[in-house]
Amino acid sequence: NERVSRVTYLTREAARQDITRYIEFWYNRKRLHSAVGYRPPREVHAEYAKL
Repeated sequence: NERVSRVTYLTREAARQDITRYIEFWYNRKRLHSAVGYRPPREVHAEYAKL
């Protein structure tokens, strides 16, 4: 809802691509996840990469 309220899409496919991009590259990177100790996924991945 945060994304689509500010954008008008010409096609359903354009909407799907834009929403997917938003979820994958913006929302999931800043959102805190309870499954990983309320840390953003980027932080957890960086910690895992150090191992």
